[in-house]
Amino acid sequence: MSVTPHKPGVDARWGVRAWLTMVPRSLRQHAVSTSITVLAVALACGLVMSVFTIQRQAHDAFIGGPVGFDAVLGARGSKLQLVLNSVFHLETSPGNIPWTLYEEIRKTPGVKAAIPMAVGDNYRGFRIVGVTPQMFDIELAQGVKLKPETGRLFDPTLREAVVGSFAAQRTGLRVGAFFNPSHGVSEGGETHEEQYKVVGILAPTNTPNDRAIWIPIEGVYRMAGHELRGSGERYVARPGQAIPDEDKEVSAVLLKLAAPQFGAGLDQMVNKQGNRATLAWPIATVIADLFSKMGWVTRILELVAYLVVLVSAAAIMAGIYNTINERRREFAILRALGARRSIVFGAIVLESGAIAAIGALLGFAVYFAIVASAAVVIRDQTGVVLDIWQWHNALALTPVGMTLAGAIVGIVPAVKAYSTDVAGNLAPQT
Repeated sequence: MSVTPHKPGVDARWGVRAWLTMVPRSLRQHAVSTSITVLAVALACGLVMSVFTIQRQAHDAFIGGPVGFDAVLGARGSKLQLVLNSVFHLETSPGNIPWTLYEEIRKTPGVKAAIPMAVGDNYRGFRIVGVTPQMFDIELAQGVKLKPETGRLFDPTLREAVVGSFAAQRTGLRVGAFFNPSHGVSEGGETHEEQYKVVGILAPTNTPNDRAIWIPIEGVYRMAGHELRGSGERYVARPGQAIPDEDKEVSAVLLKLAAPQFGAGLDQMVNKQGNRATLAWPIATVIADLFSKMGWVTRILELVAYLVVLVSAAAIMAGIYNTINERRREFAILRALGARRSIVFGAIVLESGAIAAIGALLGFAVYFAIVASAAVVIRDQTGVVLDIWQWHNALALTPVGMTLAGAIVGIVPAVKAYSTDVAGNLAPQT
């Protein structure tokens, strides 16, 4: 008896046709289990991609975002609290420093700009920040300034305010509107009797400044219930009377330096030789320390994401493995028709990889849903804006890695299918 030799080219074409028939049919026949597995893979991929993307964007926004200043001078205490309070409008103020110290620092060689600010009030939870008009001359980033989109900047001698774009959106304040500040940096404090007129709405900068309401610093000093202790003695501002500089105090001073080397000199003078104030310099390093201390949270999130991927891969393997017994007769028929064991083996691996690939593609929908939701929360709480369209390598590596993982775990059920006994499974079923 002669045996017809196998022809590699014919076998390959036959194998591809068999795969194109077997894999879609199997996915349809087991639609329920396949759909559940695909959903699990999609959730896993979406979670992994969103964890890495949100982590990177949050890190870049806080450390390398458009701050516009090099250092912050404030009361003796935590540098991190000082930066969060003055730059990101979070946390409470660590205390005040006298106006005379601000004047001293402003005149120090190497200080290009010094912007005093006073905080302690809010409107509907949005922080009111008292500053001098010079604040609006500072370029936060290339071409980015706090400038009115509608209206104008406030007159420092009047009870006027300009509102950040996000604060205006949430509070409903518009040009011409009036509001009464409340005491404290969080919603719920006692309402002041002073009324401020909105004269401008600032253009969006996609920074925490969009969440602030800006008024003249003099207005903070003269608000009812506020006391000044710049000289060490209690002073209450009186209508029509100028406030002596020695009685004024500020919550912080935002500093822009002529060159980075001047920061080291100020750090030596304020932090190491002096005991009256704290200099947070450079700002990026202070925030980086926070991310370093909180790095364990990120690592836990990454670990959870990886575990979800492993569970999804195991679900693919279990789902296909459980169908092998009911498909043994199908494999035996294929073998009897001339299909090599490798054709059956490859079909199972391809099916496993296909389930993972479909889930990975659907994972992008999960990713966009997670990042979009996180972006809303992060902007509400910090003013930092996430870009859901920003590229991250995880957006390519995760789907590819998940597909490969799916194909790899498919080897176990493929081996079981590979070892199917042809004669035994072709016998008549009773």
